[in-house]
Amino acid sequence: MPSRPKSTFLKEPIEHFDIKKHNAVAIVEAMSRMACSSRDLARASEIYDRMLGDKDCSVFLCVAGSLVSAGLKKAFYDLLANNMVDAIVATGANIVDQDFFEALGFKHYRGTKWVDDHALRRARVDRIYDTFIDEDELGVCDKTVSNIAARLDPRPHSSREFIAEMGRWLAQNRKGADSLVRVSYEKGVPIFVPAFSDCSAGFGLLHHQWHNPDRHVSIDSAKDFVEIVKLKLACKQTGLLMLGGGVPKNFAQDMAVGPEMLGLDTVMHRYAVQVTVADERDGALSGSTLREAASWGKVDTMHEQMVYAEASLAFPLLASYAYHKGSWKNRKARNLSAVLDAELAPVQR
Repeated sequence: MPSRPKSTFLKEPIEHFDIKKHNAVAIVEAMSRMACSSRDLARASEIYDRMLGDKDCSVFLCVAGSLVSAGLKKAFYDLLANNMVDAIVATGANIVDQDFFEALGFKHYRGTKWVDDHALRRARVDRIYDTFIDEDELGVCDKTVSNIAARLDPRPHSSREFIAEMGRWLAQNRKGADSLVRVSYEKGVPIFVPAFSDCSAGFGLLHHQWHNPDRHVSIDSAKDFVEIVKLKLACKQTGLLMLGGGVPKNFAQDMAVGPEMLGLDTVMHRYAVQVTVADERDGALSGSTLREAASWGKVDTMHEQMVYAEASLAFPLLASYAYHKGSWKNRKARNLSAVLDAELAPVQR
């Protein structure tokens, strides 16, 4: 069967949702007088706004699934740019394959799930549900990660350190002005990707270590845990805004318990919101309720809310509500990266 050129698949770029342009306050407030998931979403929006109004609370955004590619990058960027998020825990796909990928000048494209996936493979086009991405451009992203690794001291790094270097590289090369990786680097917002090799970065580090078997960069996931526990101890009061579940959810919740292992006093997360389609009945972490997390000492139950909805539907409303309510306007950048960087020697040669 003859191959179709990839240009027939990659036609219309995904457009990222603009929370500044769309004011959802009236919609969310109307939902608060409804029932079921509408009321849950309204309460979650109010809790996030309350986090932003609490001067003692540091906000951790957790992102799982393919949400940057789905059109939420600008919403995340606006939260970062306006001091509505102080740290991020995410999957590597969102940070590397999607955000850093777009920072290099590439795009995600509107596609369809009703397609011949073998035809996509022949054209070197990858599918994320109904979104298409150029496989060859992903290869450029992988190689760029490898090149960044080659600039660093050959030692174990936390994912947070490595992603900061990716942000530094973007800034030095004047790329990705609207990139989460770059703005986080510039504002001192740490990004943790606990499963760092499970994404395009993994292929880049595979290339780097394969060609440098004796002197190479590695990612130390335990160091990630040490660093985020240090942030919990420094911040004390914290709130979680979680989209999806998986590793980012568990990692961010565990930072409230980690100090106990060290014999140090800690407090549970004061606020927590999770937007998920996962079900709690299978016992898996992604769908486990925030009330269940209280039994582990992770999340207090006064200001917590589960929202059973798909994130690209619910998050634009929640983020728009919080932006237009304006409680963030009195928040200052916390520069949590500085808490950790103060302990480190320079990592760039």
